[in-house]
Amino acid sequence: MTAKKTTQRQGFKTSEFIVYPAHGVGQIMTIEEQEVAGHKLELFVINFVKDKMTLRVPTSKIASVGMRKLAEGPIVRRALETLKGRARIKRTMWSRRAQEYEAKINSGDIVAISEVVRDLFRSDTQPEQSYSERQLYEAALDRLSREISAVQRITETEAIKEIESALAKGPRRGPKPAEEIEVEEEAA
Repeated sequence: MTAKKTTQRQGFKTSEFIVYPAHGVGQIMTIEEQEVAGHKLELFVINFVKDKMTLRVPTSKIASVGMRKLAEGPIVRRALETLKGRARIKRTMWSRRAQEYEAKINSGDIVAISEVVRDLFRSDTQPEQSYSERQLYEAALDRLSREISAVQRITETEAIKEIESALAKGPRRGPKPAEEIEVEEEAA
């Protein structure tokens, strides 16, 4: 029975920080057993301090929900390098792009989340974002900064400064040339 429990837990321990794709970085508070409908279930009790939320996840379901350990240093560096790249914005309808961004944010993949931050970032010289763009950008920035701060053991504010510094090193993000604006208006 003990060997079975260890394999179900997949190396997760109490007080460890983890990434739950739909909610971001959380901390395993305890591992408890509960009886639900006559079955004994072993559950991770995960606390998300910033969201003021506690989640109970059956240890047998962690793989299917995509729960993972925090990203390693090289993956975090790759995510920060991704921020320095050129924004890739598809010429599809906003609703389709918004769904793709949402899927990347909820995937829990730190590199995919950094792509969303890069693509939706607006410098001071660029036009204002729409409300929905701003919401997605802030959600992605929040997830990315929380994981970077947990991995590097820095505050979220310091992580955001590091992210913004990487974004500033990207290609020039100024106003678009006039002919590009016309092409976009026709596509919409």
